[in-house]
Amino acid sequence: MYSDRFNILVQKLRLLPSVGSKSAQRMALHLLMRQRTGALELAQAIQDAVEHIHECSVCHALTELEVCEICQDSERDDALLCVVESPADVFAIEHSGSFKGKYHVLHGHLSPLDGIGPEEVGIPHLLQRLSQGQIKEVILATNATVEGQATAHYLVEACKHLPIRITRIAQGVPQGGELEYVDSHTLHQALTHRLLLNQD
Repeated sequence: MYSDRFNILVQKLRLLPSVGSKSAQRMALHLLMRQRTGALELAQAIQDAVEHIHECSVCHALTELEVCEICQDSERDDALLCVVESPADVFAIEHSGSFKGKYHVLHGHLSPLDGIGPEEVGIPHLLQRLSQGQIKEVILATNATVEGQATAHYLVEACKHLPIRITRIAQGVPQGGELEYVDSHTLHQALTHRLLLNQD
């Protein structure tokens, strides 16, 4: 019924999370029938973002710079490092306004059944960063999912030989929840009342 170009557009829109075939079809029709100018602007914005936004060479958050603004900020605490699963978690914590340290963004979480191990999520790079001696406390802010908890446990074990205080966000973050969808007040409580994991 529809042309090949329309079908390709629908397929590409399905690359977005939680977008099925019906939703993608509605989006495509909306863009072509009511937002043709907006569609061209959207295409240009996507192209610009893909060409210019990349990972920070230090923390792996998204940035247009070689080293992101947070890593360069001399007013933030270099001794305090918050480890998260994705750039979306950095946005969520920054929105809470309750954290003044630096970040390290993993490439997701450990999932052995899916073949995702320490190398795939970038844990060796994190351990190398921690071994430099500047960081005194690591806040593990992986998601409160089974995989996020397993990733946090792995990191606690991997850091045992380092003279670093390790804490985990706790209060307010629901079991099975993801940081990206937690409100700012809850994140503030979680960061304020974090738990020490490697206490004797």
